[in-house]
Amino acid sequence: MKAVTFKNRTIDMAGHLHLPADFNENVKYPAIVTVHPGGGVKEQTSGVYARMFAEQGFVALAFDASYQGESGGEPRFLDDPMTRVADVYAAVDYLTTLPFVDADRIGALGICAGGGLTVKAASIDRRIKAVATASAVNVGSLLRKGWDGKQPVETLIATLNAVAGQRTAEAAGAEPLLVPYVPCVGDTNAPQDLQEAAVYYLTPRGQHANAQNKMLMNGLGGWAAFDAFDLVDILLTQPLMVVAGSAAGSLWHSEELYAKAPGKKEMFLVESARHMDLYDGEGATTAMGKFAPFFKANL
Repeated sequence: MKAVTFKNRTIDMAGHLHLPADFNENVKYPAIVTVHPGGGVKEQTSGVYARMFAEQGFVALAFDASYQGESGGEPRFLDDPMTRVADVYAAVDYLTTLPFVDADRIGALGICAGGGLTVKAASIDRRIKAVATASAVNVGSLLRKGWDGKQPVETLIATLNAVAGQRTAEAAGAEPLLVPYVPCVGDTNAPQDLQEAAVYYLTPRGQHANAQNKMLMNGLGGWAAFDAFDLVDILLTQPLMVVAGSAAGSLWHSEELYAKAPGKKEMFLVESARHMDLYDGEGATTAMGKFAPFFKANL
């Protein structure tokens, strides 16, 4: 693995390029972009998958989203969905410039929010020849409907009213308001998946100094108007692999994606697994048992 940089327009993007153990710069390799969850960084689950792809003979690129981690961009901690989609385009741009990457064999894997963002990117960017998701989440639907998909619209309206008030306050000189992605460890009022997310992000299991569990509250307005899957039924014609936990509260996102996709597709449920189980450990290894042959067959 080596640290690399590339551009998303004016933003300097930071990535880790994972190479096969027997890497030969004179060989043309298939390549995979791995896209991290909301609030994550390349050293966490997207890096876990990138490393495993390299072990399977792919060149794999994990990177930090714009405004986050080691990537540039101001304001810090902005999580704008369409900018994150453009990050994926930029990652593909970068891979096409590498002489040892076969530009006609580039795929993409997204985890959690990165899954929805990767699907959106692949719906537009025809250079992505195959796409896969692990514990996919459509952040627009998440904000509108809640973690379980059952949130009343009144909750969304209250959130948007709060965002509007915060924007007005900041326009008048107030400090930006940062909110957490995941709850505190041990918060039993949170859904089980999010309690487990806190354990991943806020304890040594997956904790990293560059993943600070912060996002700008006023960025949530961009989530409300975003739909990762709105073009899937007409534009996502590339082969698709959807992997999710059978016990994940987020499973409804993967089911919606799979139902909408019109082309060659496969869905695999990891029995009894929850959302976070696919981030690392045995769950990620099980998912990789599907991803590796899928990309080998379609790239």
